[in-house]
Amino acid sequence: MEMNGEERIAAPRQLVWEALNDPDVLRECIPGCESLEKSSDTEMSAAVRIKIGPVSARFTGDVTLENINAPESYTISGEGKGGIAGFAKGGADVKLVEDGAETVLTYDVKAQVGGKLAQLGSRLIDSTSKKLAGQFFTKFNEVVSAKAAGA
Repeated sequence: MEMNGEERIAAPRQLVWEALNDPDVLRECIPGCESLEKSSDTEMSAAVRIKIGPVSARFTGDVTLENINAPESYTISGEGKGGIAGFAKGGADVKLVEDGAETVLTYDVKAQVGGKLAQLGSRLIDSTSKKLAGQFFTKFNEVVSAKAAGA
């Protein structure tokens, strides 16, 4: 599965960068996130509960930040296991570009799923993934824009 998009955020790039690296902000914005703990500057572990079609699963896994070019870009990659539901693994290249007082965040995601999830069909997985990404970026935009407005 591949997916890309962009989000215009009413905040300076440095603030957006800090939020992308803040486990508290990410925990608040990731749909179904039960826990997200930072174990180092480049590693986090997470537990997320999601529902894709008829399959509901709790995924646990690790996330790694690579190719870090602060405050412009990084690659985030991870793998989650969902028991009998299967697994998901992949990564995203995230870029931040200043545009006046705003920041344009672009993302390019590549992911794979296996197990029971893979049997659901790519159309359902793609539409659910796009919906979850949309929920994340909408919430992330709200949180970061509110922080910028309050600063």
